[in-house]
Amino acid sequence: MTVNSVAWAPAAAPAPAPAPATGLGSSAAVHVLLDRLGLGGLAGSDTTAPLGSNQSVTGTTDTGVDVFVKQVDAMKPDARQRFARMRDFEEFAAAHPVPELRTPRLLGFDEPELLIAFAWLRGSRTGNALAEDDAFTEEMAYRTGRATGALHAVGAQAVARAPRVLDTSPPMLPPLAFLEAIPLSTYVLSSGAMLDAWRLLQNDGELRSALTGLRARERAAAQAPAHCDLRLDQLLWHEGDLYVCDWEEFRLADPARDVGSYAGEWLYRAVLGIPEGSAERAQLSHRDIVDRGVSELTRLRSRNTAFWAGYREAAGLSGSGADEVAVRATAFAGWHLIDRMIASAEQQPSLDTMSRAASGIGRTALLRPEKFARTIGLEG
Repeated sequence: MTVNSVAWAPAAAPAPAPAPATGLGSSAAVHVLLDRLGLGGLAGSDTTAPLGSNQSVTGTTDTGVDVFVKQVDAMKPDARQRFARMRDFEEFAAAHPVPELRTPRLLGFDEPELLIAFAWLRGSRTGNALAEDDAFTEEMAYRTGRATGALHAVGAQAVARAPRVLDTSPPMLPPLAFLEAIPLSTYVLSSGAMLDAWRLLQNDGELRSALTGLRARERAAAQAPAHCDLRLDQLLWHEGDLYVCDWEEFRLADPARDVGSYAGEWLYRAVLGIPEGSAERAQLSHRDIVDRGVSELTRLRSRNTAFWAGYREAAGLSGSGADEVAVRATAFAGWHLIDRMIASAEQQPSLDTMSRAASGIGRTALLRPEKFARTIGLEG
């Protein structure tokens, strides 16, 4: 087994319900930051600590301000880069406002402590929560598309005049080095299912070639300011308005990444809907799962169709240019499913039928994106 220095993290799972505030809520560094900003301390009974990949706390300060404070996990090897990219976005958005793109208002930050504070949108719901309740509408999808397209449409001159030089390094995923060999540090921490997943990918020559080709096309594409982690749980709906949050991956990148990530979310939800009862799932064959997934995708694809319509309008995209983005985005949507398979395998002893089905659908999208784009709603 070859050992290399590539760091990889699977897609984040949907966030659990908030827990009573501990840790960050009583952190001296948070108190110092909020005091420096003139906001007072967090002392209200509504103070909670949402669970996620980073520590965070929400609540109302002594001065009556609703705040959300996040601390980037310092144990992540790229923690400083993640924090810098969040700052990049805030300064870029302040210098070049994108009217269709709303984000929670920045209150301040403490770079040495990797802390950043925003206005807390009390009562907001994530796109993921809305999707689970089948309440994410086509209008919401259309507005998400317009917000994303408007960001991508920011011109090169505006980027050149940005207060800070934007990150131009390619996003880490998909990690091509892992298709050859996973590093020892990953191997020793992997579940049996994760090792099964990587073995499945490493032994698939066609898939490896497709991923290598996708990364080459990504490098050749015109770059634009992009979120680079546009999942449903990064979307907040508050009092009828859309807000996009979590800009840790913000950089100049292939716009198809954002389109593909969003489309891949609905592709993954189609797989999750096959069917809800675990007992019934256990009795389904691989073919049954794929057939039901196609049926569920037919029901959900309007969310992608509406997003794509709004995106093309705001980005000024049409003709062959739109077709090229759609094809790359479909391939990225396919990777999204495979990434989700690896993430779900973290705690499993072996890959289950659902994970293999998700991987199979993702593989199809990656190998034949020009034919699969219409299937997932990226057409016209």
